[in-house]
Amino acid sequence: MIPGGPVRGACDAQDRLIEADGALAGLQLRSGGDLPGQLAVPALLALVRSSRVAGVAQRRRIAALDEGRRLEFFAVVEPAGEGTTIALSHWRVAGDRPADPVPDHALLHQLAAAHAVIDADQQVMAVDIRCTGADRAAIEALALVWRARDRAWSEALEWIGLAHHQPLHWRLLDDAAFRLPGSARVWRARLLPQSEGALDLLILPETLDALPGEAVPAPVVVLPPSRVIGRDLAPALRQPITRIIANAETIRTRLAGPLADAYATYAADIAEAGRHLLALVEDLADLDAVEAPDFAPAPDRIDLADCARRAAGILAMRAQERALTLVAPDAGVQVPATGEFRRVLQVLLNLLTNAIRYSPQGTTVTIATGGDATRAWIAVSDQGEGLSEDEAARVFDKFERLGRSGDGGSGLGLYISRRLARAMGGDLTVNAGPGARFELSLPGRAPD
Repeated sequence: MIPGGPVRGACDAQDRLIEADGALAGLQLRSGGDLPGQLAVPALLALVRSSRVAGVAQRRRIAALDEGRRLEFFAVVEPAGEGTTIALSHWRVAGDRPADPVPDHALLHQLAAAHAVIDADQQVMAVDIRCTGADRAAIEALALVWRARDRAWSEALEWIGLAHHQPLHWRLLDDAAFRLPGSARVWRARLLPQSEGALDLLILPETLDALPGEAVPAPVVVLPPSRVIGRDLAPALRQPITRIIANAETIRTRLAGPLADAYATYAADIAEAGRHLLALVEDLADLDAVEAPDFAPAPDRIDLADCARRAAGILAMRAQERALTLVAPDAGVQVPATGEFRRVLQVLLNLLTNAIRYSPQGTTVTIATGGDATRAWIAVSDQGEGLSEDEAARVFDKFERLGRSGDGGSGLGLYISRRLARAMGGDLTVNAGPGARFELSLPGRAPD
């Protein structure tokens, strides 16, 4: 059941959910958490932690997996004493089918310089500004106009190529360009419909002022192709590729109006090809990072069992699509370790994605953990064909795909994952034989 009004909760200084209305409490428990207990929705936990550390309110539309359904809601988190308060509104189920691809909206949110929520009366309810410098000042000035609430949000913008009287229907403004006083950029508005007539407005820059490193002349250095893409081109490529994916998904889902099935299929193919290309760009950017001489992860006190449960939750829907069973450590299991949480999760997601991609339908993928005060480990095992001794020796090589083709992989995921593991003082290994078993080891630590 989707709640009709705001759902509220509170967290303490350790980001544990200590108070919650019924809808949030139910989501917490169904996600494997306790009440009181650590927030079990990863995106909401990250927002709560960011607000507490920064000491300022944070607003964002986030998503959560709830018993096979993808829920989306607008979250407002504010510091309160040593902890935070949470208010969740505009809940909706994203798509009627579990297989509906929806991650592109998350990418747009990450690229946006600002995110606003617009109600059914065309009034701006909240604005989250993420850019800096002159652009931030320009958007802050716009936000002041919006907060006056004396006219529709679109009337405060200088639209390019639109001579029609405002306010227009949101579909006519989606992806339209506009200018802001005080900013030299051209901006675009992306509008994402939500529940109860509300809209997410994402303000995205149309162009980059310069590629990274372009403003200051530097000596000419010949770099390998991966370093050129990872350092210079990846930031410039992400936005246009993301727009291609988002526009193709808009066509596929018929948000702009009726469309023949054949053209919806073409749009789905375009979106899928765009995702493969974006994944390659991200792999090359990661490759640049891990091969840099000064690369060093930020070690922290982490729980490998918690990382396993989070990774399994993120990919549960993908496993469900292939009729696979994901087995993760029980909620009470803890395996203390030392490593960078974000990088450990990146490695786990890569291992799980591979296991899901190459496992026969109807089989099981298992995540096991263990260790002691000196060494901790987490292993991903599947019931597929496994690897021969020769394949196990080559699987971590750069661009190695073991003869596979047409699966969209770059051959970089396992190479990058091993580099990350070793940079954190551990290792990533695989066992030869039927059923692949990849094991990530990290320095252990005593329980808290």
